[in-house]
Amino acid sequence: MKGIMSKPVSIGIDLGTSGVKIMAVTKDGSSVAEASASYPLFTPHPGWTEQNPTDWLEGTKSALKTLIPQLEGKFEVVAIGVAGQMHGAVFLDAKMNVLRPAPLWNDQRTGAACTEIEAAIPRLELIQRTGNPAVTGFQLPKLVWLRQAEPDVYARVRHVLLPKDYLNFALTGVIAADPSDASGVGALNLASRTWDTDILSALKLDSSLFPTVQPSHSVVGGLSDTWALETGLPAGIPVVAGAGDNAGAQIGLGVSSARPGVGSVSLGTSGVIVVPLEQPIAEPNGRVHLFCHADGGYFFLGCTLSAAGSLQWFRDTLAKDVPFDELMLEAGNVASGSEGLVWMPYLAGERSPHLDPNLRGSWLGLSLAHTRGHMTRAILEGVAFSLRDTLEVMNPIAKANKLLTVGGGTRSSLWQAIIGNALGVPLEKPALEEGPARGAAILGLVGAGLYANVATALAATAPQSALVEIARDSTLEAAYDNFKHGFAAVKGFSNSSNQTGV
Repeated sequence: MKGIMSKPVSIGIDLGTSGVKIMAVTKDGSSVAEASASYPLFTPHPGWTEQNPTDWLEGTKSALKTLIPQLEGKFEVVAIGVAGQMHGAVFLDAKMNVLRPAPLWNDQRTGAACTEIEAAIPRLELIQRTGNPAVTGFQLPKLVWLRQAEPDVYARVRHVLLPKDYLNFALTGVIAADPSDASGVGALNLASRTWDTDILSALKLDSSLFPTVQPSHSVVGGLSDTWALETGLPAGIPVVAGAGDNAGAQIGLGVSSARPGVGSVSLGTSGVIVVPLEQPIAEPNGRVHLFCHADGGYFFLGCTLSAAGSLQWFRDTLAKDVPFDELMLEAGNVASGSEGLVWMPYLAGERSPHLDPNLRGSWLGLSLAHTRGHMTRAILEGVAFSLRDTLEVMNPIAKANKLLTVGGGTRSSLWQAIIGNALGVPLEKPALEEGPARGAAILGLVGAGLYANVATALAATAPQSALVEIARDSTLEAAYDNFKHGFAAVKGFSNSSNQTGV
């Protein structure tokens, strides 16, 4: 693999929910090779989502075997970094054997466990210590659930790892965690970046179940002989602690806690707003998540569950076979504000800032005058307003002065303009948005010594971005007022329907 003119590269691995993506990145942040592999997702019961950790390992090996030949004779691999889906739980016995399939970030079986956690640690104290309330998808409730539901399995548990930390263990034989991913467990004290023994003691859990937390760019260990033999990589390559996927994506975008006013907004199936901050100041009611950043700082994260997912649902259900471009053209011919039609994008409940799984979506204000174009535009506006709800919760603590826009939804200039006007923040479009794998590779560059620290690496590798030119539209303010009034109706309907058993 090491040629006469070989250039150093770091391999970044993104262990996602649908599959693994791997890329090799040079010192200047350029991607020179990519590969991917998929693996199955299991839903054995309603609300449950699980994967077999061994599938992650096999998928990673397969992708590495595809990637490595692309580097032969031209590049020298100097490090490996792993980013991955957050919050999942890999339960291991004393011999490091996997005890059961791993519940994932979107698993919802832990409602009773969250109640138990907040009975042991008052909600406001939990938020102040960890940055978050007890959230159904987090790892800590999964451990409490296991103790309740599968006591025989729980009795054999000696270690619980996050998904990317399990992959790192497989690569190196060393157990470790990083702060960005660990802060999504629900038991990390954000101020000290160590496991909160008071919380664990209140829940009668031993801190030895959790791995040592070390900086995201620090070297966990060297690549094992077994993995070297199976993939074609040299044994002993440094493997760094890595990051949770959201933190890894911010590293890939160059979003840093050293520039707290510059965040990002992602418009995929869900919509995500990230705003970095230097100190761990939690939103008092936990309405947005506070996580550790992989650069040593922190960031707020707010999530609208059905962003582009709302548009996909609309097309699949009510506009089947109509191209998205046609829907967007129709929406563009409708006046701003959708002539009073309001979309509440709560098809799957809502995360930020409401933390209410029982909210449901609806159009409000439908009339005979409204067309498909009105419905489409109302969806675009409703998603933007939902993101604004989240940003307004963040702003008193960490105000955003600029947001980098990423995700499939930002390919629509109309939707970008609506987002920009609704949020009232300048938007910039990065030249690339390769996400967590790129961020993990950059952390690897630091671990390999090519950069002295993460801040230097971010300054050198941050992608160029261009200002998104948006004409100001003051009429959306009145539409946002309608949206806020509409929320009261949706909230009331959701609660009354649940109470009557509908």
